Amino acid sequence: MTKGTAFVLGGSGQVGRAAVRALVADGWEVTAASRGGGRDERWPDEVRSVALDRTGEGALAAGLGEGVDVLVDIVAYDAGHGRQLTGLADRIGSAVVVSSGAVYEDARGRSFDTQDRPDGFPDYPLPIPEDWRTVAPGDGTYGTRKVALERELLAAGDALPTTVLRPGAIHGPYSPGPRELWFVKRALDGRPVRLLAYEGTSRFHPVHVDNLAELVRLAAANPGSRVLNGGDPEAPTVAEIGAAIDAVMGVSSETVLIEGAPPQDIVGSTPWTAPRSVVYDMAAAERELGYRPVVSYADSLPETVAWLTERVLGREWREAFPNLAKYGVDLFDYAAEDAWLASRG
Repeated sequence: MTKGTAFVLGGSGQVGRAAVRALVADGWEVTAASRGGGRDERWPDEVRSVALDRTGEGALAAGLGEGVDVLVDIVAYDAGHGRQLTGLADRIGSAVVVSSGAVYEDARGRSFDTQDRPDGFPDYPLPIPEDWRTVAPGDGTYGTRKVALERELLAAGDALPTTVLRPGAIHGPYSPGPRELWFVKRALDGRPVRLLAYEGTSRFHPVHVDNLAELVRLAAANPGSRVLNGGDPEAPTVAEIGAAIDAVMGVSSETVLIEGAPPQDIVGSTPWTAPRSVVYDMAAAERELGYRPVVSYADSLPETVAWLTERVLGREWREAFPNLAKYGVDLFDYAAEDAWLASRG
């Protein structure tokens, strides 16, 4: 006997793949919806996959049919998506919707939206609780759009009980923008040295897709209107991440620690680098859902490293990961790094 029917929007993406597996293993009858209708090779045959573009008039309503017990929305982005879901509340028993940890702002109104301004990086309380202040809802940025989404959903209350998840830096296989590539490719290239600004102490709380999928599973089985952070059991520093990846790949790299900010362009910068740490409080998920992480950051790395290695070997990294390339930054400008090292005498 199944727990009920679950419908996963964004099922073929990085988080969706893991969420579908977790729900099926927990006894749900799962439909995975995505624009391409793709499948994960690790899904059992009973998972139903459908092609669905939520922007099409009536497409989501048609996909839901007579209704589902729980809808998991991995790709909801703004107030319009929130209204789309609440407008179908009569067909949805409860919802689990992925937002972002980027919604928080500090006591001075600084957030991820302001991090590129001088002294614009937020100084959050550590760890950040879910009742901490957020940016105002709006259409201007990623963070403001996610807050607008949250407000629409939570305002529905009992009409559509929704668990909103605010994940940190998502990692694991199938990532369109894998941060770990910064270290993995250097090891594959035989790069003997790496430069880390802020003395390698930056922390940006990661969350593995399997831990996020566990939160989805628990929230699906325990409906309610709530907001919960999503994070791994630890928030390693960027230097610790580099050392852990080296251990998996069997290499030993010289680490040059730079005091303060990157000295020029991206020399010393990594996808985790920031002047202050970002760590999310996981106590509410533990208390309300009985959440326990299913994997640690270090233990998850072998699978991630293997997937990244397969994707990038023999290919230009921009071709392998176009989502990273669109930022127009050379993440592996070794000549610039060597020039800076040489300038130090």
